[in-house]
Amino acid sequence: MVRRPSRPGERRRRARLRRILVLSLAGLLVLVLVLSGVAAWSVVRAFPQSAGDLDVPGLQDTVVVQRDGHGIPTITARTADDLLFAQGFVHAQDRFWEMDFRRHMTSARLSELFGESQLPTDAFLRTLGWHRIAEEEVDALPTDVRDYYEAYADGVNAYLAERSGGGLALEYTVLGLQNRGYEPEPWTPADSVAWLKAMAWDLRTNIEDETARALLTGQLDAGRLDDLYPGYPFDEHPVIMAEDPAGTGAEVPPPAEDAPARPGTDGAATRPSAPAAAESGARAAGPAAPGAAASGQASLTALLTEVDGLVGGAGEGIGSNSWVVAGEHTASGAPLLANDPHLGASLPSVWTQMQLRCAEVTAHCPFDVAGYSFSGLPGIVIGHNREIAWGFTNLTTDVADLYIERVDADGYWRDGEKVPFDTREETIRVAGGEDVEIEIRSTAHGPIISGLTPEFTAIAEAPPGQEGEESRERTDGESATWGGEHAVSLRWTALDAGTTAQAIFALNLAADFADFRSAAQLFDVPAQNLVYADTDGNIGYQAPGRLPIRGAGDGWLPQPGWDSAYDWQGFIPFAELPAEYNPTSGYIVTANNAIVSDEYPHLLSRDWDYGDRADRIVALLEDAIDAGSVTADDLAAIHMDSAFPAAAVLQEAYAAVSADDAEVQAALDLLAGWDGDNGADSAAAAFANVLWNRVTAAMVATQDAEIPRDDQSRFALVLERELADPGSPWWGGDREELLRTAAEEAYAEIVDLQGSDPEDWSWGELHALTLVHGTFGESGIAPIEALFNRGPFPVGGGSGVVNATGWALDEGYATETVPSMRMVIDLADWDASTWQNLTGASGHAFHPHYTDQTEGWTTGEQYPWGYTVPAVDAAAEDELTLRPG
Repeated sequence: MVRRPSRPGERRRRARLRRILVLSLAGLLVLVLVLSGVAAWSVVRAFPQSAGDLDVPGLQDTVVVQRDGHGIPTITARTADDLLFAQGFVHAQDRFWEMDFRRHMTSARLSELFGESQLPTDAFLRTLGWHRIAEEEVDALPTDVRDYYEAYADGVNAYLAERSGGGLALEYTVLGLQNRGYEPEPWTPADSVAWLKAMAWDLRTNIEDETARALLTGQLDAGRLDDLYPGYPFDEHPVIMAEDPAGTGAEVPPPAEDAPARPGTDGAATRPSAPAAAESGARAAGPAAPGAAASGQASLTALLTEVDGLVGGAGEGIGSNSWVVAGEHTASGAPLLANDPHLGASLPSVWTQMQLRCAEVTAHCPFDVAGYSFSGLPGIVIGHNREIAWGFTNLTTDVADLYIERVDADGYWRDGEKVPFDTREETIRVAGGEDVEIEIRSTAHGPIISGLTPEFTAIAEAPPGQEGEESRERTDGESATWGGEHAVSLRWTALDAGTTAQAIFALNLAADFADFRSAAQLFDVPAQNLVYADTDGNIGYQAPGRLPIRGAGDGWLPQPGWDSAYDWQGFIPFAELPAEYNPTSGYIVTANNAIVSDEYPHLLSRDWDYGDRADRIVALLEDAIDAGSVTADDLAAIHMDSAFPAAAVLQEAYAAVSADDAEVQAALDLLAGWDGDNGADSAAAAFANVLWNRVTAAMVATQDAEIPRDDQSRFALVLERELADPGSPWWGGDREELLRTAAEEAYAEIVDLQGSDPEDWSWGELHALTLVHGTFGESGIAPIEALFNRGPFPVGGGSGVVNATGWALDEGYATETVPSMRMVIDLADWDASTWQNLTGASGHAFHPHYTDQTEGWTTGEQYPWGYTVPAVDAAAEDELTLRPG
């Protein structure tokens, strides 16, 4: 083929086209580079300064902030005010968006950030009134403790004075797309204290259980309800007070006499008297205005899940492990203390790690304390100082009750008399919308919450035990005038002003067990198990908190609010709360199991965790003790134990069951040979957990009722007990057929999820954890979610497992709740202690410390925790000097 020579005009056109193409490509490249640069600048400009010098108005003297290879800060100052000021400044550097979001949540002002979609959540939280109560608590603080909170707030505000908008966090850039003009307001002490209410909500124990039982009373007879909620197996699993199950507190040193004033010097921190049952709780009630009607459209589960997602908890697996071993059993001859609180998975992690050090420890600057804190809250919540170490687990006592109130439009009935509601009007401001007005009503017990969710409303419409009320034939005083309507109110210890805000500083400064108990005496809510060890070799335990003494009821079901005999009669005196000191066993284990036996004179709860984790930790500790001297590595290994509590009963159930399908039978053979360990790499664990889900679903389906499967440890005990009765109604008439069908369904499900080759089955992949950003991680806009979310990360463990990576039956197998941090403290050498966090020190997406601890968290790797000056200096990779402005 002969190519025809191009004409000069064609050559010029081609040259122009090439130039246009080149210029277009160059322009596109420049645009990409510009946009990339803008994007990179938008991300990086929020990163905090971590080295060099920085002038900060408000400081009295120079403060040094050293950060180790994970960005964990040690703050050294010459005065207590400067130390707390710098803590606020550093928290704002690392996590201000998280802090700002949290305070909008605790003050029920999320609609100001995100618009009308948050109205139901705001109406619910405004009803509870967390921030109002926090303001009361701040007003009651002793002067010097209040000064600590003010100094912390000043430090936060000093950081806000030098940055704004996207310079504070990438989240503000994203927020500006829908809510232009938003500017964070100054931080206040009440913003800090209100977060304690959120954590109390997170650890509220049995509100959902009580609600579920109330709804089930109309669907199940008493025998089936008892089957679903068996009592704690005292004969099989341990109580915390193993050597004093009656809780007598024998040979426990009393709290220090100066306990209330310990955090400060003015002696004003006296513990407030417990409010009378008829006077407390009158905080809030359900919204009645049309603007709040959206609250009633969501179910209780959906609304509480929404709130829990904001707080970072309650759900399957919420709880904690902690244990302490005396020096008589350890290689070093000094105690070891371990702790891993179980909370909702969050990004960033709910915890920050930090050390607060006075350059010279004196009465005027008394701090040298390290551990875990919450962004937005001054002090250290869990950790150690120079003399003592401590850890927390949820007490799981029943500190919240629902009351059925007899109501009319203008009041509620109590002991035959009508009493006016305590009411208040609230305004919810809505970004991009009109303000919404709500009326909040409360009774002597607390806020009225029916009307907020269909479940609470359903209880009010058909109260358990009130089936005969339709006739309205009464013998009490209100029979002639009561209109016959009911409402549900909430009595909860966290709705009374308390002293936890000062207890944190008392813990930070405690020097011995007496001081520790004094601090615990101030720790009102959330109710926690506190474990203790000191450098003198002592170990101990204290149940703190404001624990109610009930009247005629036990709180297992909603109680009649119109009869004051069912009111709380006060709170258990601190001297009578369970405590233990240097038990002869040489160890103490708490894992949300029963604290005491039924010999204890006060009712604490009927809704304990069923003790599988506690039983397993005790067994592992005793094995380690029998094998020789216990080390910190032994305790770190216990953190990661993944023995599944339902494994043995599941294998027993299928021991005599055969499948017609050869592949299903092969899967059952895999189950039979399983070691019961929920390891991430285990194929058998993958099938076993899918089978467990199917078996429990089949059992509840035999009843004509909507039965929540919300506690896997409880269902493991239910399965064990029903397995002993082949004729149990929970088998639907044919136990073997139910089990065989469940196995066939489980096999089909896992094949659909992970293929037909068991070599490809993996519990870690099935149970993987995706870290979801607390605000924009579920925006529904994929590019925005990709900015903030991380994962998935394969993990082992499970619900009811020591490595408590909780998941919800019938909602997939992904990890939802987690050991939010892990630590092992060595009292022989503070610098030999280790720790890890779920994510990292930074809350800034794309920062090197955003999720730099997550991989280690998945495998159980703990990192060195330097405490002494030489150890901190050796580990420091950045040093920032804050100078008075």
